[in-house]
Amino acid sequence: MLNNPFIIPLGAFVMVIIIVAIGSYKKMRERELQAHLDLRQREMEHERQLKQMEIEKAKLEVEKARMNKGS
Repeated sequence: MLNNPFIIPLGAFVMVIIIVAIGSYKKMRERELQAHLDLRQREMEHERQLKQMEIEKAKLEVEKARMNKGS
């Protein structure tokens, strides 16, 4: 089997395919992790905006209660 002249070129070809596959997997994984990070950052920003809106709503309710109490 080792005397077969196709073993070395075939092995080299398979090695190149494996190296390219590993590189592609690594790039894909990095993009996936970056997408998760971006999504988490947007989610945190959204939560911060919601909390700000809740604070503003509470301020308006307090102001409305003061206006009704003063009338």
